[in-house]
Amino acid sequence: PPEKTGGCLANVPRDQRPAILIAEDNSDNYKLYETVLQKDYNLLHALNGREAVQLYKEYLPSLVLMDLKMPIMGGLEATRKIREFDTEIPIIALTANAFDSDRVSAMEAGCNAFLTKPVKKKQLLELFF
Repeated sequence: PPEKTGGCLANVPRDQRPAILIAEDNSDNYKLYETVLQKDYNLLHALNGREAVQLYKEYLPSLVLMDLKMPIMGGLEATRKIREFDTEIPIIALTANAFDSDRVSAMEAGCNAFLTKPVKKKQLLELFF
């Protein structure tokens, strides 16, 4: 069951499945990712960028799905902070904004890919397989 950890809801990794950090403040969006990914991955859920950075440092996940617009610390700042520790981890930017300038900002911050919301299950799965 989910545990309350450092102010965030996290399905804490307990087995050998790879961990994915999902930084998403919208519960409906998180449910989509959870439905698609929970069978094959351990999921860590950060409700804001600060929690994302903390969970990243604690669990060293294999992948980060980063919402760009979150409270306390946005996804771009959180991405930059994670990049201070790890330049290799794939970070996928997720945003409702489809403007090219948003994509450019995400890539400049250190994201490896950019998806617009609502993310389709097929799009998400294509990132992993």
